[in-house]
Amino acid sequence: MKLRPVGFDSLLVDLDTPEEAQAWHAELLSRRIAGTLPPVREIVPGEKTVLLYGVHDADALQAELRRWSVPTLAADSGPLLEIPVHYRGADLRAVAELWGVTEDEVARIHSSIEHRVAFCGFSPGFAYMIGLGEKYAVPRQAAPRTSVPVGSVALAGPYTGIYPRSSPGGWQLIGTTHVRLWDMEREPEALLTPGTRVRFVPQEPVSGSTDTPAQPTKAEGRIA
Repeated sequence: MKLRPVGFDSLLVDLDTPEEAQAWHAELLSRRIAGTLPPVREIVPGEKTVLLYGVHDADALQAELRRWSVPTLAADSGPLLEIPVHYRGADLRAVAELWGVTEDEVARIHSSIEHRVAFCGFSPGFAYMIGLGEKYAVPRQAAPRTSVPVGSVALAGPYTGIYPRSSPGGWQLIGTTHVRLWDMEREPEALLTPGTRVRFVPQEPVSGSTDTPAQPTKAEGRIA
């Protein structure tokens, strides 16, 4: 763990892995809720970092953080959200070839893994979810699309993301969902926030599965 001053009133916690960043983010939020964290305006997680923005005394906070022992984040910590998906994306076949499996197996693998939102960015409501790991990492498109349909479920590197609006993008599209990722009339506006666990639910049978496909849930997704 490295601590790096940023600007006049911010501090960057630099970690080795996304999992460590998630654990630190959870610990910082927990201590702020408990009232044991010195005043910080915002806590913003990144891939392997956590930014503490608006720190009153950066030197004192650095000294305190160096004394912390942050536990590994429990697998069942955080809310669990189920998101219905139709696995019929334009790049499903390409991903199947990269993984060396069938298209049905891509759907089965992706939906059998519990994902977790590591951080957000790119556009309002876009969440970077980990869970697949490097074993199933895929490259981005060599030439990004000028327009990716809203609700596209996509892969890039070890991450899963869902496009909250139609926009350019270079991720591999494996499916679609009807959930609304960003809603200005909702609190919070983003459906997927750091620390949220996500399970993708296929909306059509996967070959070889005896499970009955889940019925579509309401537009906001469903808390399991």
